Amino acid sequence: MADGTKIEWTDATWNPITGCAVVSPGCTNCYAMKLAGTRLKNHQSRAGLTRDTKAGPVWTGEVRFNPQWLDQPLHWTKPRMIFVSAHGDLFADGVPDEWIDQVFAVMALAPQHTFQVLTKRPERMRDYLANADTRFRIAVAASAVGPAKAKTVERVRWDLTRRDGALQGRWPLPNVWLGVSVEDQKRADERIPILLATPAAIRWISAEPLLGPIDLTRVWCDRGADTAIESLSALDPPAHRGMAWWEGQTVPAATPHRKLDWVVVGGESGSGARPMHPDWARQLRDQCVATGVPFLFKQWGEWCPATAAYGVVGHAMPDTGEKFTWIGWDGHTDNPSARRLLAPVMAIAKMGKIVAGRLLDGVEHSAFPEIRR
Repeated sequence: MADGTKIEWTDATWNPITGCAVVSPGCTNCYAMKLAGTRLKNHQSRAGLTRDTKAGPVWTGEVRFNPQWLDQPLHWTKPRMIFVSAHGDLFADGVPDEWIDQVFAVMALAPQHTFQVLTKRPERMRDYLANADTRFRIAVAASAVGPAKAKTVERVRWDLTRRDGALQGRWPLPNVWLGVSVEDQKRADERIPILLATPAAIRWISAEPLLGPIDLTRVWCDRGADTAIESLSALDPPAHRGMAWWEGQTVPAATPHRKLDWVVVGGESGSGARPMHPDWARQLRDQCVATGVPFLFKQWGEWCPATAAYGVVGHAMPDTGEKFTWIGWDGHTDNPSARRLLAPVMAIAKMGKIVAGRLLDGVEHSAFPEIRR
C-alpha cells in the first residue's frame, strides 16, 4: 500500500486484500499480477499468489487478507482519495464476507476519506450491498477495528443499525464510490447494468485498458435487477428516457433514475501493451460531454497516435525510428495495406507512457464527481 501514488485518479492505495484471478481480456497484462510474481513474489502479502508460465506470472485465484494494513486509513487525518485493493479485487470469489465487512467498517470509520472500489465481479458487489444484513455486520466489525475512538465507533454503529428512516444519508456509505472495469463493449454490456442496480453513492467505470469501442448508449438496464432503472442508457440520452425499447413499453414515472457518475478511460502500459484507437477514447469523451458526466482521460499508455489514414492504406510509415503498428476501429492491428476499410485506420507509435502523456486532442481531461458528505 502507499500513501501517494502515480495513478492519476487517486491519492493513495490500500491493499487489505491481495490476490485475484484472470476473468477477462483486460486481465492479460495486469500490472499487479506481474508485480506479485516478480519484485514482490517473496513478500508475505504476495508470496504464492501467482504461478509462473511462459507468458509470465499469472494469478492462481488465491486471495490473502492483510490485517497489518487494515486500519491504515484511520491513521491518515488529511482527506484523501483511496483506491481500495489496488492489487486484488475486494469482491473476488475467494474473499469471505467477513473480510469485506472489516474493510467497509474502516471506510465507515474514516468519513474524511473518499474510497474508490473497482471490481470485475459486479454480481458479488451488488448482492453484498443489497443484502439487508450487510450494514449490521459492518457495525459489529467496526467495534473490532482500531485505533478508532470509542465515540466514532458508537456513531457508526448507531448510523448503520437505526431503523427510523434517518439512515438514508449514511447507507450506502456516502464516501464510498463503487465501480466496474469495462475494457470493451461485451464487458460494458455485462457489468454496467449490474453496477446501476447496486446501492451506491457514486457509480463509475474504468475503461482501462480500453481494448475496443464502447457505446454507452447501447448499455441497457438489467430487467432482472431488484431496482428498476428509469433510463435504458447508462448515460441517459434524453431520446431514450422512459422507453423500454425491447418491448416498446413505458417505464413508470415513479421509477428512480440511475446513471453513471464518472467515466475513466486509459490505454494499456507495460510490457506487451495493446494499442488503443484514439476514436475509442473520443467516443466516450463525447458521450460524457453530451450528458454532463465527469470524464477523466488517464493515459495513452505505451502507444499513442502517429497519423491517420482512410480507405486504402499503404503509404510508408513515418521515418522516426520508433516502432509503429496499424489499428482499425475494430481493433485489428495487422497491416491493412491490401485492405479497403470504411472505418478509420490509425498509425500508432510505441513511445512509452511518459512520452505519450495524457492529452486527448491536446486537452487534459481530469474531471471528478462532486464529493458528497
